[in-house]
Amino acid sequence: VQLVEFGGGSVQAGEPLRLSCVVSGANFRLYSMAWYRQAPGNQRELIAHLTVGGESTIYIHSVEGRFTITRDNAKNTVYLDMNSLKTEDTAIYYCNGVAGLNTAWSWGQGTQVAVSL
Repeated sequence: VQLVEFGGGSVQAGEPLRLSCVVSGANFRLYSMAWYRQAPGNQRELIAHLTVGGESTIYIHSVEGRFTITRDNAKNTVYLDMNSLKTEDTAIYYCNGVAGLNTAWSWGQGTQVAVSL
């Protein structure tokens, strides 16, 4: 299974970004999906979760109301729309499938998001 994340970049605080993650080699539509991020010096954390059919989402408190996770099963792609970005959102962002309490697959390379004032 291959995960390819893209869409990151360097932006100023308050600007938006849309991240995409394309999954190949797996039956994408059978998996709940999640976005994670790892800031410098921190552990990787789950920030957004989306069920198989896209009907239910969960976000960590710090991104709720600003970030939106969606999926397109026809394109094997999961998205993360990020609005009102803050400097504390600076991190490498990753996606993965969800398998119980674990991630479903090996990690991709991630996509870097850098937010400055």
